[in-house]
Amino acid sequence: MTFHEQPQPGTPTPWAFPAPERAALGNGITVLHCHRPGQQLVAVDVLLDAPLAAEPEGLDGVASILARALNEGTDTLSAEEFAGELERAGATLDAHADHPCIRVSLEVPASRLARGLDLLAAALGSPALPEDEIERLVANRLDEIVHEAANPARRAAKALYAALFDGADRLSRPRGGTAETVKTIDRAAVRAFYEGHVRPATTTVVVVGDLTGTDLPALLESTLGGWKGTAAAPSAHAPVTADDAGRVIIVDRPGSVQTQLLIGRIGPDRHDPSWAAQILGTYCLGGTLTSRLDRVLREEKGYTYGVRAFAQPLRSSADGSGRAMLAISGSVDTASTAPALADTWTILRTLAAEGLTDAERDEAVQFLVGVAPLKYETAGSVAGTLADQVEQYLADDFQAEVYRQLAELSTAAATEAVVRAFPTDRLVTVLVGDAAAFADRVRELGIGEVTVISA
Repeated sequence: MTFHEQPQPGTPTPWAFPAPERAALGNGITVLHCHRPGQQLVAVDVLLDAPLAAEPEGLDGVASILARALNEGTDTLSAEEFAGELERAGATLDAHADHPCIRVSLEVPASRLARGLDLLAAALGSPALPEDEIERLVANRLDEIVHEAANPARRAAKALYAALFDGADRLSRPRGGTAETVKTIDRAAVRAFYEGHVRPATTTVVVVGDLTGTDLPALLESTLGGWKGTAAAPSAHAPVTADDAGRVIIVDRPGSVQTQLLIGRIGPDRHDPSWAAQILGTYCLGGTLTSRLDRVLREEKGYTYGVRAFAQPLRSSADGSGRAMLAISGSVDTASTAPALADTWTILRTLAAEGLTDAERDEAVQFLVGVAPLKYETAGSVAGTLADQVEQYLADDFQAEVYRQLAELSTAAATEAVVRAFPTDRLVTVLVGDAAAFADRVRELGIGEVTVISA
């Protein structure tokens, strides 16, 4: 029997996060594009300068309704016809509103990119915003609010943001609005918000995919370049401030068999030099099944199916200032609420006293850096990260620089960053569960004043 020679692995090729090229259209749209050979599904991300803070008083949620309505027809196509044209092009179009802007995402085969961009241009430049569809979207949003109130994780997030931020700050209120504000939204309000904030001069478009044989500048000019609008200065974002003095808020749900935990504060965002070290330290704390939080709370104590620590940028400014939400999230059985909190604080204090280990650091770096080529295998993931960088006023090479730093960071740097991120006396703890079952024991922990509110 003759055997073929066993294949041997080759030399790994160097990898770095893709660098985009920049351009501008005649109507003022800023373009970032990145050629990714082989990526036949092209991703187009659009950033519309319509932040939640720009919503009129009493109309929280109008940006979200507008974002959803962009998919509901144009001045020449009904909602059904527009959906049919997208389907014929093999394209999908989605949009959502967040604090910095409205994001619109198009995915379309490279062979039908021209048609996809035509439809995107129509959705942005001449949306129908039909009254019946607006009424349907408002009704859907009101239904969602009811479901969100019944979701412990969403209820915990609502309570944490309301506790951290001043009521006048849009960050303190739900992104999609409340029942009281959403029910007042009509077509006139949506149209007024569109006309006041959506224009090409303050829009950025990110295009990523296989652009072989495509004259992208000419194609963009013939599609999105036809969108007309008035000139305007970009929105200015107010600094993020918060009251993260240590305290506990219990959202009472009598009879609940589980408690949702959300522990948070605000801290450095991606503009801070410590961001990469904070990513590394936070991953060691609660980024995976082998992190410290999971190792103790899940594996050793059996309190939970999993606990995660994370950092989520909130709102940045052109001057490079910004803050991030730093949080620990998970759920435990009701009887384990106080013990789980006690062990969490013990873990955080141990970090401050003893630090991370080299083994923890090495494992985290191996994963965070090693998985990056797979994480950014698709055009959509690259486009989304490039759009994040634009949204947060970051340099085009920011993500590549983060990975370079992660590979070189020391254990001491990661320890210092995570300890600074989660100081035990500056954490707001939200517990959604049966207050009568654990409130007194939580008070005994001494992690802050305890307040009980109704669900």
